[in-house]
Formats: sequence, structure tokens, C-alpha cells
Amino acid sequence: MSLQTDIAALPNTPGVYKYFDLNDVIIYIGKAKNLKKRVNSYFTKKQYDSAKTKVLVSKIKRIEFTVVDSEMEALLLENTLIKEHQPKYNINLKDDKSFPLIRITNEPFPKVFPMRNPKQDGSQFFGPYTSARAMHTVVDLIKSLYPLRNCNLNLTQENIKAGKFKACLEYQIGNCNAPCIGLESEEEYMHSIMRVKEILRGDLREVREELVSRMMKESDELNFEEAARLKEKLDMLDHFKSKSTVVSTRFKDVEVFAITQDVDRAYVSYLKINHGMVIRTKSVEYKKKLNEDPADILQDAVITLRKLYASESREIILPVKIDLPLSDVQVTIPKSGDKKKLLDLALKNALFYKKQKLDSYAKVDPAGRTDRLMRQMMEDLRLTVEPRHIECFDNSNIQGTSAVSACVVFKDGKPSKADYRHFIIRTVEGPDDFASMREVTQRRYSRLLRENQPLPDLIVIDGGKGQLSSVVSVLKELGIYGKVAVLGIAKRLEELFYPDDPLPLFIDKTSETLKVLQHMRDEAHRFGITHHRKRRSKSTLKTELSDIPGIGEKSANQLLKKFRSVKVIQEKTVADLIPVIGADKAEKVYQYFHHDIPKED
Repeated sequence: MSLQTDIAALPNTPGVYKYFDLNDVIIYIGKAKNLKKRVNSYFTKKQYDSAKTKVLVSKIKRIEFTVVDSEMEALLLENTLIKEHQPKYNINLKDDKSFPLIRITNEPFPKVFPMRNPKQDGSQFFGPYTSARAMHTVVDLIKSLYPLRNCNLNLTQENIKAGKFKACLEYQIGNCNAPCIGLESEEEYMHSIMRVKEILRGDLREVREELVSRMMKESDELNFEEAARLKEKLDMLDHFKSKSTVVSTRFKDVEVFAITQDVDRAYVSYLKINHGMVIRTKSVEYKKKLNEDPADILQDAVITLRKLYASESREIILPVKIDLPLSDVQVTIPKSGDKKKLLDLALKNALFYKKQKLDSYAKVDPAGRTDRLMRQMMEDLRLTVEPRHIECFDNSNIQGTSAVSACVVFKDGKPSKADYRHFIIRTVEGPDDFASMREVTQRRYSRLLRENQPLPDLIVIDGGKGQLSSVVSVLKELGIYGKVAVLGIAKRLEELFYPDDPLPLFIDKTSETLKVLQHMRDEAHRFGITHHRKRRSKSTLKTELSDIPGIGEKSANQLLKKFRSVKVIQEKTVADLIPVIGADKAEKVYQYFHHDIPKED
């Protein structure tokens, strides 16, 4: 794979990039808010910042990248990878422990505060954060929403009941509800702590709903001052971007595997998570021999990569269940929550890796790429032949006027614009999509048969079961039903309808087949709308100007080109019109609009 291909495959997302030299050794690791822009900047600068940078660029022979969800995650992954690989051109980064965390203590009436260098004393830690500023933003939000104590008193129930404490200044200024003197129960306090944990994990839904409920209640009870205070808290919460600043550290040692595939190959992405941070990534490609099941490929990938990295992780997150000869390892298949987010991140990397590989293969062997796509579409759409020639129909009208239908043609998965056709609906009055679809397909395929032209491998109808049934009846009348495959696209693109099948077929949203169908439907819609607008324009032109006796289409066009609208033309004098269409026609136009000359029938 060439360096140019590597650069072209980079996405516009946050991530980490690795530069390799001629000996396939990592010489530089960097982070980026936008991978494509950042890496491109190395190769488009006319003057480098230093001689060292110039030398670095000259030695880059290959690029790898890993996508993540935020700049913060990119920073943490970069930090870990630099420590592991010690690239020649990277400076040494500070130790992981220097990243700030938020601690919730393990004691009655827990405290919440920032810290570094966590201690394993039963406390819960959230973070790490990219900076102390980011961490303090979170802490300030928590303090504004939930008044929590920050004292070091031993708040046992016995001590509180014994009256050992007095309320301090923090209570007087509203920063604490004084649980030390019994003004807030432990149950109420722990409810606030529960909400704080939800914020720190990035789950703001329950917190927000509770604030809205309390605000509405206070408003209904005419406590407008308290309602306004809750509204301020709600506004603060809405402006808080927790998901882009926080990573949960509850994942101590977890591995994540995701897979995507096509008819020929499978692509597996591997993430190693330690204390909430991605510390290792790897993507691998498998060439399929016998249409292997994804579970079998994943099984091989898990065993191979764990052996490669001598991993002893006790939990593995996977998209599907597999058989593993690892009795002491827990396999998790998440459907929601934080673990599902990790799985989605791994899948995102697998998809980018797949795209990178396919783009590379397409440049080396374009015909091979087309062949693979055709095989993929044949498998996804349950066809008996490769859909080399596809025709897609779409109707276009506004309240039944100027009805047209578009037929776009795709050959080998690409638009063949020279073969596009549009149809003016002749036999249907009013907005009847079923009858319109029947008319245009009957005209299209009776002509192909009459002229002995090749029929398509697949007909795609942009519509539901009604339009599909209309087309099926036409194909049966023409004697070609069963010789040409036909399907309908529902409003939800991944749902496809087939004749005589009441249930839709669902296509994987990551499939290239879905992208081709999306492109085809967009083209049909664009082509139909463009022609429909031309028809409406001509219709308007005819009724407003061309009905004037002695004024043809050419003269009408000249007037509209000069004055832009019929309304402006109506306001012009004969002298204004003469330079455009001459004295005789100018008089006719003026008389038409100002002397109530009857229009022709």
C-alpha cells in the first residue's frame, strides 16, 4: 500500500496516527482532532518548522491510525503508545498518574473532590481528564447542582444523633445542606451522590428529567424564585459536554473485538482497555476461503491476538457469542451502556480499516473491486445473477400537476447517465403513484422488448408494496416476470420488499450494497425533480405569457430573462418592452395586461 493511499484513507475524526519507516519501525506517534487534516499538514507544508520535521517526513513510508471518540481519548492513547514504543521522534510524555481524576470517597455521606495519584481505598475514581481545567469544570457543575459536604468529619449516625457537630460556614452560604446536624438524611444525600455518578459517567438524562420535574412543580406551586434557580441549573447541565470530557475508569482490564466483512474478506479490530484508557489497538484482515461464519473468524482473532500480546485479561467484549477454550475469561455481548460504546468504537475502527484496504485494492485492481461489489450485492439482495445492470424508478409530482417519472441506470455499481430516461405521465390524472409506475414501466420494457435491447438484471422501485405490485403486474403481462429481478425500497432504506413476500429484507447498514442503493435512489430523486421543475417552469411560462396572441416561447423567454418575473413585466410600459421584443409585440403584451384582452381558449 502506498503512502498516498494511506493518507487518502484517513477519516475526518479524532484519533492517533503512527508513522513507520522503511524497516516498518514506528518513528512517530501523534494525536489529532481531525486525522486527515493533521496528517495532510505534514505533506503539504512548503516550509517545515524545523530540520528535524523535514527529516521525519522524508523517512515516513507507511501510516496507521486508530479512531477514538474525542480529543481527550486521543491524548490518552497517544500517551500510552509513546510509552510502549518509544518512537525516535517523540518527546517523552508525563506519566499517566499526572492526569487529574475525580474521587468519590467510600464513607458515610461521601465527599466528591479532584485528586491525582489514586489510592485503592474503596473510593470510586472518574476520569482521567485531559487537563485540570476540564476536571474543575465538572466539579464546579456538580457543586452547583448538588450541595455536598467537603469537611473531614466522621458523620456516623451515632455521632450525628449525639449532636457532636455544629453547622459551619459552608451551610450558611448554601454550599452544604448540613447533614452533620441532621438537616439532610443519608438517604437524601446518597440520592444526590447517585446523580453525581450519572453525570460523571456521561448519563445526563435522569438528572435532567429530575430537574425539569422539580422546576415544573415549583412553578405550579408559584414558587417562582426556586423555579428560576432550578432553571439556571438546568441551563448549566445543558451546556455541559460530559461525554466529550470524561472516561470511566471502572474498566480495569478489558479487551474488545469487533468484526465487519464482505464476500471475500473479514476485518477485525482489537482494543485493549486498562483503567478506562485505550492502551493498545490492532486491526487485522482475513481472506475468506469458504464463506466462514463471523463467529469462527472472531474466535481465531481472539486466540491469535491474545497470544500475540500475551494478554491475561479476564473479560472480553464481543458482538456475537463464540466458543473459547478459556475457562477463566468472561465473555460479554453488550446491548447498551458503556460496554456497548466500547464495542461501537472497535467497530468504527474496523470499518475504517476495511475502507482503507478496499480503497487500496481498488487502485491496484479496479476491475477486481467491481467484481467483488457485484458478488456482495448478489449475496445481500438474494439474487441469482450479479446485478451488473440496474434500473431504478421514481415518480415526481406536486398535487398531481406536471407528473413525471425518472429512470436512472447503474452499470457495475456506477451511474450510467447516458442511459437515464424521464417519462411524462400521459394516461394518469391526479396524484396516483401506482398507476403512474405501471404506465412508465410498461412503456419502458415494452420498448426494450420491441427493439430487442437487453433487459436489466434488477429493477428497483422507490416506493412501497403498492408500487411494487404495479410493476410486477406489468412484468407478468410482458412475459418477463421471473427473468428480471424486482424489489421495492421502503422509506427506511435498509428495508427492502420483494414480490410475494410480506416481510421486508433488512440489509446491514455498513454494507456497500446499501450505499449503492442509497446513491441510486438519490440519483432517481434528483433526476426526477430536475425534470419536474423544468416541466412546471414551462407550464407557468405558457399560461402567463405564451397565451398572449402573437407572443411565442422565444419572446416569452426574452422577457423573463430581462425582467425576471411576469409581475415585473406587467408593470412595464411599452417603451420599456420595445428594446426586448420590438414595437409590435411590446404593444400586444402591454394591451394584454392593461386592457383586459380576453385570453385564448
